[in-house]
Amino acid sequence: MIDWSAVETFLGDVGSVVWGPFLLIPLLLGTGLYLTIRLGGLQILKLGVALRLGLLTRSDKGAEGDISQFQALTTALAATVGTGNIVGVATAIGIGGPGALFWMWVTGLLGMASKYSEAFLGVRYRGTDAAGEKSGGPQYYLERGIRGPLGKILGLSFAIFATLACFGIGNMTQGNSIASNLESSFSVPLWITGAILTAMTLVVLVGGIKSIGRVTAAFVPIMIIFYVAGALFILIANIEGVPAAFAQIFSDAFTGTSAVGGFAGSTIILAVQYGVARGIFSNESGMGSAAIAAAAAQTTHPVRQGLVSMTQTFIDTIIVVSCTGLVIVTTGVWNQTDPETGEQISPAVMTGEAFTTGLPGDWGHGIVTVGLVMFAFSTILGWAYYGERNVERLFGRRAVTPFRVLFSLVVFVGCTVQLGVVWNFSDVMNGLMALPNLIGLLLLSGLIVRETRHYLKHDPRLEASKEEIEAFMKDQPGWDQWKSGDVVGSSHHYGVK
Repeated sequence: MIDWSAVETFLGDVGSVVWGPFLLIPLLLGTGLYLTIRLGGLQILKLGVALRLGLLTRSDKGAEGDISQFQALTTALAATVGTGNIVGVATAIGIGGPGALFWMWVTGLLGMASKYSEAFLGVRYRGTDAAGEKSGGPQYYLERGIRGPLGKILGLSFAIFATLACFGIGNMTQGNSIASNLESSFSVPLWITGAILTAMTLVVLVGGIKSIGRVTAAFVPIMIIFYVAGALFILIANIEGVPAAFAQIFSDAFTGTSAVGGFAGSTIILAVQYGVARGIFSNESGMGSAAIAAAAAQTTHPVRQGLVSMTQTFIDTIIVVSCTGLVIVTTGVWNQTDPETGEQISPAVMTGEAFTTGLPGDWGHGIVTVGLVMFAFSTILGWAYYGERNVERLFGRRAVTPFRVLFSLVVFVGCTVQLGVVWNFSDVMNGLMALPNLIGLLLLSGLIVRETRHYLKHDPRLEASKEEIEAFMKDQPGWDQWKSGDVVGSSHHYGVK
């Protein structure tokens, strides 16, 4: 008989090491800072033109790829804007204090450079699979970009960890959040939610990335606007408390939080640790996952899609996470106690309590529940594609359809069982995904910087046509191979169709 409580404890201990102050946190922040410096603050200087290309222009005419740049962006947003934006933010503030939100912002800003770099590489080293679809991501660019055994080991490691992670953080934990919230808010039985979610997931996944792209392009903007509008209403209604909230966030980021009321007290280390860990959990910068969606985009150059993908972290962390965090801090719910237990309000219900406190009537919890349902379901769809591409890397195209069916069925399991072990397992797998990817970003940073500078020297405002890009990219290393999908290590390169 397996002692699941012991397994949960063991995975929690492993996760504490992986996400602790001596491994992933310095590596994530250090990589983001290093890339920010080498790329000359690209995430700040090019944010405006990147948002215009991704949200307004939306596509490169005549470009190779399976989905538009906007659809690639919304697919990546679908995978990242999930429970981390609601429960994850509350967890970070509940344990690390308001200062944790500052470190989530720092993680987001530095992470934009990492997100740009991994999306650039995802497109730069993408290939074409046996079904004629574009396929890329760390599972390919680590091997194709880093020659020799090291690249193969890094690429294979990422593929294994990402495949395992997709069933946890991208599936069961999301389904469980949906089912438990619908049960508590609207008394919907867990099995009914599980059955409906399983059917909906399978219907979308059968159509592959084009179906996922169409659904997320329509669904993601609505869900983000719906949630952000509710948060902004609260912040405007409590506008007098916003300056004090910002002051406390910046102050506590460097001083820690004193024990007040039900709050247990926080050190600077806790603020940094939970701010960075939950920030990465939310925006996934440095994990390499968004590069998989970027690789499917119809784009005329890897730099263009890299910049579009970079805006995903801005939207996720600087907009959505900020809305959640500021509502929690301005309403004071982060420091309140549960009247029944006398303990601090659980992070699982903290955001709902904050919205209920800030909005008239009792419908704050309803808004958070509906928002969480939309966020979590979109995450299931995005991570299904991530898992599919890694399964294809490990077992070939023939394994994709069975994976889609299995992934959909596992959603039902997530909705109907307790998931303490799965949550801890997901944290570990997410961390192990990030490690080979971050090593690869550092090793390939020279190529990223060199090719980025060349492109932006000729097209700083991202307005060049396909013909103009052809002209200034002519004779550049790897350009002809990239256009034909014949990158080293791709199925084209090996003559596989």
